[in-house]
Amino acid sequence: MSAQPVNPNLPPDHVTVFIDGVELAAPKGSMIIHAADKAGIPIPRFCYHDKLAIAANCRMCLVDTEVGGRSAPKPSPACATPVMDGLKVFTRNEKALKAQRNVMEFLLINHPLDCPICDQGGECELQDLSLGYGRSVSRFVERKRVVADEDMGPLVATEMTRCIQCTRCIRFTAEIAGTYELGGMQRGENLQIGTYDGKPLTTELSGNVIDVCPVGALTNKVFRFRARPWELIAKESLGFHDALGSNLFLHLRRGDVMRAVPRDNEAVNECWLSDRDRYSHQGLYADDRALKPLVRVASNGDDGDWREASWDEALTKAAQILRDNAADSLGVLVHPATSNEEGALLARLAEGLGTANLDHRIAQRDLSDGALAQPFATPVAEIEQADAIVIVGSNLRHEVPLLHQRVRKAWNRGAKVHVVNPVDFEFAFDIASKAIVAPSKLAVALSAAELADSVKGADNLVVIVGAVAENGIHAAEIRAAADAFASANNGRLNRIPQGANALGLARHGVLPGARDAGAMLADPRSAYVIYGIEPGLDFADQAAALKALGGAQVVAFSHFACQSTRRVADVILPIATGFENDATLTNLDGRDQRAVAAGRLPGQARQGWTALRALGGQLGLAGFAFTDLAGLRASVSVGAPSGATSAGEQSRLKPLLQEEGLELAVSQAIYRVDGLTRRAQALQAHPLTVGARISLHPDDAKAAKLASGAMAKVGNAVGTATLQVNVTDAVAPGCAWIESGYGATAALGAGRVRVEAA
Repeated sequence: MSAQPVNPNLPPDHVTVFIDGVELAAPKGSMIIHAADKAGIPIPRFCYHDKLAIAANCRMCLVDTEVGGRSAPKPSPACATPVMDGLKVFTRNEKALKAQRNVMEFLLINHPLDCPICDQGGECELQDLSLGYGRSVSRFVERKRVVADEDMGPLVATEMTRCIQCTRCIRFTAEIAGTYELGGMQRGENLQIGTYDGKPLTTELSGNVIDVCPVGALTNKVFRFRARPWELIAKESLGFHDALGSNLFLHLRRGDVMRAVPRDNEAVNECWLSDRDRYSHQGLYADDRALKPLVRVASNGDDGDWREASWDEALTKAAQILRDNAADSLGVLVHPATSNEEGALLARLAEGLGTANLDHRIAQRDLSDGALAQPFATPVAEIEQADAIVIVGSNLRHEVPLLHQRVRKAWNRGAKVHVVNPVDFEFAFDIASKAIVAPSKLAVALSAAELADSVKGADNLVVIVGAVAENGIHAAEIRAAADAFASANNGRLNRIPQGANALGLARHGVLPGARDAGAMLADPRSAYVIYGIEPGLDFADQAAALKALGGAQVVAFSHFACQSTRRVADVILPIATGFENDATLTNLDGRDQRAVAAGRLPGQARQGWTALRALGGQLGLAGFAFTDLAGLRASVSVGAPSGATSAGEQSRLKPLLQEEGLELAVSQAIYRVDGLTRRAQALQAHPLTVGARISLHPDDAKAAKLASGAMAKVGNAVGTATLQVNVTDAVAPGCAWIESGYGATAALGAGRVRVEAA
């Protein structure tokens, strides 16, 4: 073979290959399958996946190769054979086709022929390829082997007799999720894929093993046996349980949402989907879904007496409440996952009624610095290129699972990850250094010389600030310290927006010109509009919220007619959830993304923008004359947020700062972040849903004479709760860790707590 390149005009890092007679340029070190895929030349495969390490297990991609006029003695796996200059590849000649057909025959020896009852039927890679490479008659008459199924938890169903040992699921849990929960046991014909310990999958990304499985061995347990793929219609939608805004498809049958699957977007979620976004659609069909407008008849107990009403009657009642309590007497509180279109209309509604009491930052306590959501200084797709990452006040793996996965990719490339947290949360990567301190000391830890020394010399430093810091009573101090640390070390600050559309709502003016959310509740108004909020669980201070709302007239635009909504509202107007809305959301990169309405709206529920348009028309306000969504979008102009007022913040926080007891560190329970996830039964049965409890450092538990499993009485000036104790040295001394989203822990608010045996 000549030392001269076939094509001297190519860059020095490329070579010339010929695949089925087509001349191609391919990067040195890449594999035949990469060049073929880029050129659109099909090569069958099972084990190969472009996001996973090459395994070369299945051998389905065997091809014939020739170099310098000499043919290789046997077929080569295209996924594991590097390209070289002048290489000729034949994917469809007799030698290649015979090899591929023989591999298919071996794969089908033990595979059950149960396509008619297999949930993967119709979208199965084995089924598709067997049509082109399989035989019509089997030459084997021996009994097929049977593999016992394993319970992998409430999300993933198993039929392991169908498994072809491609190991995609093993590589996913090891390389992408980082949990190493699946593996191959035994050898040869007896090889089986399963968990080592027989326990359910605990990774927050477990549903992705369903997508990578090329057969029906791993399927969606929630979707199983509910529909066939050809019965489904796909609608483009978005995940709205965190600020990443994962792209996904919702699959519908006769208007009902059957399942969610990932929609590829390399800049956002790649080809993955968190379990929270994949399974939360179950909550759409909860028993307490708001189906018809409701009007309070009289107070009778906690949630009063209600009767169903027409939309006209309910809107008339709502309009009367707002007319009677306009201007400064009115507060408008908005869930931070509300769409841009709805947010713009809520801002118009508030302006038309003369109130500047408007806010979406309902879960944040310390807004004394006027903090607003800001786009990431480092785009999500670039985080994996960082060489040093500092995580501040965040259980990142639960808060934004696929952002955590990007950090893992950076770590795999050699990045050093440092943590400043009140709890030693679990991450799927090694931590180079960590400061586990109480919330009041997070800012001081960020200023420590040790941390600065740890990141010295980093060319690409990324600082990520999360919900534990942003939603606590020391948030302003921590934000300032994080900003100073990033600036002093040539890093970029990335504060996770607290809500799926917090950034979009800030841009569309859902911000206070007078009282912020905390001030509206501390100094109650005579009436409120609450939008998309579950009053008993979504506020930073539940006690103050329920007290203020309970003593006022309340118009609730709600997805659910839950007990806490019935307790405080006077009118309940049923609206669409994020999966049922034509909507635009702005993710943490500042990227505007659109979702289309998927699924039939239940009962008389309406999309939120249509309900707001009707109410604005009833009130005769300006800006509500549009007739369709296109007209609304055309009328919306977006500008930079002008800032937000925070009234009396320090005076409200002062009593909390002066209390005695253990400091509270509060993180979000991964599957209790909003009304939809709380009602998704499969997510509530997941091992990561641990229930309401309080975690203490062993020294603090010993001082309180408490052991793991004991019940403790926990209290402060905000409220009291009886919680099960979890003793762990992961919690900083002098600190108590609880998860929000549970009724019991919601009663405690923030600050400090006293803990004693119940």
